[in-house]
Amino acid sequence: MMADLRDDAFWDTPTQEPLAPARGKRSNRPATKTERLETRGRARALQALYAADLRDLTQLKRIAITVFDDLAIDQGEREFASKLVATVAEYGPRLDAELAEVTANWRLERLGAIERSVLRLAAAELQRNETPVKVVLQEAVHLAERYGTARSARFVNGVLDAYARKLGRL
Repeated sequence: MMADLRDDAFWDTPTQEPLAPARGKRSNRPATKTERLETRGRARALQALYAADLRDLTQLKRIAITVFDDLAIDQGEREFASKLVATVAEYGPRLDAELAEVTANWRLERLGAIERSVLRLAAAELQRNETPVKVVLQEAVHLAERYGTARSARFVNGVLDAYARKLGRL
């Protein structure tokens, strides 16, 4: 018997965190509470962006609320992630156009959903200009590697490096 593959089945399944951290890849430097909160917040924003990318990006805010509620995430993570999601919702078409300019020979539609979502997330964080550029790039590469592949991480690194240079931030 074949499993139910309806789109609605995704939302009807028991609450479980779909993006689990990779095992064995820890930094030697202990993370502070602030770093952990921001890193977790980025992962939560990525979950919302990914879900919206697969469903309907025009409903990003509604989908993000649903994802955050379903996962019952910590208030601090939710606030951090919500700021990033709101930035993508507000500036999404402009961010996509700017990213498309630096993705040589690649249209955003041709990228995988993880790569596209990570690029949007990092572009939004760069747009907010509240976090050092190197941190944004490092976190984005880490997310791409963690939830995509090593190849995804290299691609994201190259695109975001070019994007940050285009913005005059590197």
